[in-house]
Amino acid sequence: MSEVFERYERQYCELSSNLSRKCTSATILDGEQKKQKISEIKTGLEEAEALIRKMDLEARSLQPSIKAGLLAKLREYKSDLNNLKSEVKRMTSNNQAARDELLESGMADTMMVSADQRGRLMMSTERLNQSSERIKESRKTMLETEELGVSILQDLHGQRQSLLHAHNNLHGVDDNIGKSRKILTAMSRRMDRNKWIVGFVIAVLVVAIILILYFKLRH
Repeated sequence: MSEVFERYERQYCELSSNLSRKCTSATILDGEQKKQKISEIKTGLEEAEALIRKMDLEARSLQPSIKAGLLAKLREYKSDLNNLKSEVKRMTSNNQAARDELLESGMADTMMVSADQRGRLMMSTERLNQSSERIKESRKTMLETEELGVSILQDLHGQRQSLLHAHNNLHGVDDNIGKSRKILTAMSRRMDRNKWIVGFVIAVLVVAIILILYFKLRH
């Protein structure tokens, strides 16, 4: 027998046994647990089908004397797989029937609701609508307040820019005043120095004139 076929066969037998156990355990479950278990079984069935296809291809590639026996085994495995599929289909149908029954029961309960309950439901709906309207009005007011706040911030930003510009201008004026003060101080010092020079020259001239007169009078 082909080693490849034997390997696929072992994998299939293990998978089939595992799927049979899952089908048995799924029958005692309900709700989401059962739904999840059925989903796992369906995934396993797809893997089993893939293994059967691989075994079929391997068997058909062998000699006729060996192929006949392997194809007979494959028919048994396919029958086993079909039984598992039928079991899963039955469980799925039972779940659908249970859901339909619950749905019908829920609809019957809904139809049996009293007029008083419907009235309360309508009142609750009206309150919800009123609350929604109040929320809309509050949101509108909030948006208007937000727009006003943004406008105020923009105005303040513009005023800040104006103040900064004025401050820069004042700083420039202060610099010019400082320069002018330095120039005036320098001019004042130069004038004082010139006064001292002129006074010294006059004094020298006076002394010279006095000396000249003195010598002339003596002769």
